[in-house]
Amino acid sequence: MSSRRDFIKQAAAATAAFGLSSIAAEAEPKKPRVIGENGIIRIGVVGVNSRGRALATNICRMPNVEVVCICDCDSKALENCRSAVQKVTGKLPDGEKDVRKMVKRKDIDAVMIATPDHWHASAALLAMRAGKHVYLEKPTSYCPAENEMLLKSEKKYKDLVITVGTQRRSWPKIVEGIERVRRGDIGEVHYAKCWYTANRGPIGFGKEVPVPANLDWELWQGPAPRRPYKDNLVHYNWHWHWHWGTGEALNNGTHFVDMLRWGLKLDDEFPTKISSIGGRYHYIGQDDWETPDTQLVTFQHGDKASYSWEGRSCLTTPVDGMRNGIAFYGTKGTLYCDGSNSYKITDLKGKVIEDVKSDLVFESDNFRNPSAQLDSFHFQNWLDAIRKGTALNAPLKYGCNSTTCMQVGNISQRLGRSMTLDPETGHIIGDSEAQKMWSREYEKGWKPKV
Repeated sequence: MSSRRDFIKQAAAATAAFGLSSIAAEAEPKKPRVIGENGIIRIGVVGVNSRGRALATNICRMPNVEVVCICDCDSKALENCRSAVQKVTGKLPDGEKDVRKMVKRKDIDAVMIATPDHWHASAALLAMRAGKHVYLEKPTSYCPAENEMLLKSEKKYKDLVITVGTQRRSWPKIVEGIERVRRGDIGEVHYAKCWYTANRGPIGFGKEVPVPANLDWELWQGPAPRRPYKDNLVHYNWHWHWHWGTGEALNNGTHFVDMLRWGLKLDDEFPTKISSIGGRYHYIGQDDWETPDTQLVTFQHGDKASYSWEGRSCLTTPVDGMRNGIAFYGTKGTLYCDGSNSYKITDLKGKVIEDVKSDLVFESDNFRNPSAQLDSFHFQNWLDAIRKGTALNAPLKYGCNSTTCMQVGNISQRLGRSMTLDPETGHIIGDSEAQKMWSREYEKGWKPKV
């Protein structure tokens, strides 16, 4: 009898460790703790090798906030971030390698998520199920179907505050510039464009090697179907492999396209057509990079408006004098922004008539923490929404919609043809092969659930 009991215990433990579904089914949804206007908000941060470390060390500077737990399946990244937070606050936060365990902690009110893309939606769904408010870095998900899961979950757990890390929606001068576009200061705007350039080098050919002792490769893969560990994936180059990443379109393009949709008053609808061209043109034969390093995605909203995103991961030639930027073309003039907390307006002949600067620093070449000073505006909006019910600058719906637009752009790119969409749902119309790419395959036992 004892051996049978031991077997049952072992099987139960294996099931609990195996997938997200075991946690999703274990109990009724939790309600968030009631927090007063000046109450301390206790936060856990997951995915802290790069952007997540910046989130942790920036949010812990906010008043009445305590980062109580750092979570990462890489023990080195975990300990580095714990130490970094301690240097700021004088207090060492707890460490946890498994987000499924972290979200169950009763001393955590909110979770900040900066994992690789394939984990974003799953981690957010786990946090919501556990009654935690969520700050979710873009892209909101790996595939469009996960965006629908997130929005369904938000409706189910309506007491929670879920925001997206499209932080430019809170930067003061950007807010001012976008408002000027929306109210007609540059006339009617029916076309806008954005672009991002970088000088990324080759990533080489990954070799199958033993998993480093500091990394839990099973947890890192999470919902993604299992692949062998290779030495050129972790911690950044997974972005350029379709199995885990979503390419430059979702890595940086989401930020800029989100700004265009905001300025054009298109947050609540989807394009009627999306097209993408481009490819992997640089370092051919020198590495196993899969996603485009050069890509042009165009978005058509019937006869109302259109916009485009140009991404060049390996070529930094400027557009209109700016390596990264957006431009709204109006009937009276053009408004430009280079991605920092500033903007300028030109007349129809290109003469600068206003140049609005900011003292707040944005470091475009700092991939980990380019906007430490500016992040506080976005954080404060989220914290105020939790404490006082303040309207979110970057609600989940807007982030999911912008993410879906870029994901459909990638589907267009991979299939080599334009996508026709339902403007209300964003669903692809009349293309069964494309519709199959709306979701993805999951590792058995790890499929996310609302």
